[in-house]
Amino acid sequence: MAIKPKKSYQEDLIESLKNPKEAAAYLNAAIEEGDRELLLLALRNIAEAQGGISAIAKKAHLNREHLYRALSRRGNPEIRSLLTLLHAMGLELSVKVQKQVYA
Repeated sequence: MAIKPKKSYQEDLIESLKNPKEAAAYLNAAIEEGDRELLLLALRNIAEAQGGISAIAKKAHLNREHLYRALSRRGNPEIRSLLTLLHAMGLELSVKVQKQVYA
């Protein structure tokens, strides 16, 4: 009986992000952290789960190199690119009222 090698955390994560509901929850958690680099990492991971940056760029009709740069650690995607990217991933951006702390 052959033993299957264990999947890495990253492989398990990418596999789970193929589910749109998991991808949305993951992205929302990254947004709630308020860390730009974490948000960009989440977007890269979701893109990888959906076939990679090249596949998403093609689906979104975005320049592949531009998308790689926009999602890099130092990236700063324009809102238009972000909305287009999310649409290509089957996701959308929404706004909610901030949680209030009452004294």
